[in-house]
Amino acid sequence: MKSWTVVRAVLLTAATAAFIFALWTARDIVMLMYVSMLMAVGLGPMVLRIERSLAPGNRRLPRAVAILVIYLALVAGLTIVGLLVIPPLVDQAQGLWRQLPELIENGQQWLMGYGLLNHPITLEEAVRQAPGPSDAVGRVATALSVVVGGLVAFATVLILTFYLLIESDDLFLGFTRLFPRAERPRVDAVARKISTKVSAWLTGQLILAGSIGLSAALGYYLIGVPYFYVLALIAAFGEMIPVVGPFLSAVPAILVALSVSPRTAIFVAVFTLVQQQVENNVLVPKVMARQVGVSAVIVIVALMLGGALLGIVGAMLAVPTAAIVQVVIQELLDERDRLADEQLAPRFD
Repeated sequence: MKSWTVVRAVLLTAATAAFIFALWTARDIVMLMYVSMLMAVGLGPMVLRIERSLAPGNRRLPRAVAILVIYLALVAGLTIVGLLVIPPLVDQAQGLWRQLPELIENGQQWLMGYGLLNHPITLEEAVRQAPGPSDAVGRVATALSVVVGGLVAFATVLILTFYLLIESDDLFLGFTRLFPRAERPRVDAVARKISTKVSAWLTGQLILAGSIGLSAALGYYLIGVPYFYVLALIAAFGEMIPVVGPFLSAVPAILVALSVSPRTAIFVAVFTLVQQQVENNVLVPKVMARQVGVSAVIVIVALMLGGALLGIVGAMLAVPTAAIVQVVIQELLDERDRLADEQLAPRFD
């Protein structure tokens, strides 16, 4: 009997290790599945409202149609933003290209004035110091592979989210059957709490994006940056990508400001840095604490841990994951207290 217990423990440990290794090997696929699950859970209440509100009479709109309404709204929003953003950016890029030699010369003079550059760098010297053709081709290929991979991942998340929403009832019914019949109502209540929190997280992301977009529009306007409304839209979308998104969205603003003057570009860079400090230390903890119900301390710790473990994706998923863990832990603690009260109750009778 004792030998069989040892063998079973060894087999269980080996199976657990193999399962963890398989998850780690397929971590990219697992992450896409997790993102799709979060999107499906967060969009679930919105899909339900559309099903009930857009159908005539007492009938309900087909779920597939309700999901397509959300997707069409997303595509329409991205199209409108693209029509607003791309033409001005193209015009500004052309103007910046025409002014580039003068800007480079002025920039070098400014650097030499502060002792940061010894002599002007000529075009011939810049070409000599540039990476070779093979390096350039490799970098371009790497950049293209990253872009294509991102687009494929985005399309995969949309498609998988669609089918998760379509089959959500059957999937949840199958999940609840893993628990004893008496526990299923409690599992259903926990699932509803999780859905509410993830949906609130999505709403919080929109609030943060709106706040950053409005503050960026006001700041760029006061600094005197052309096309400030377009750059504010880019800043709002960059807010959706944690850690690097805000800084990537600041690059077009700095380049456009550079076409005005180096001083304006410096003002934009300083404004962006201050804005992100306020966003990271004030807005995100406060908004997520109010929307999701997770304390500011947990939000900050979750963002740091998520970013350290999984980079940008980890930071993006940190808050909803922390909310889910909080709901599960709270339910377990409530159940423990309930059982303890039941055990103590006979002593007081």
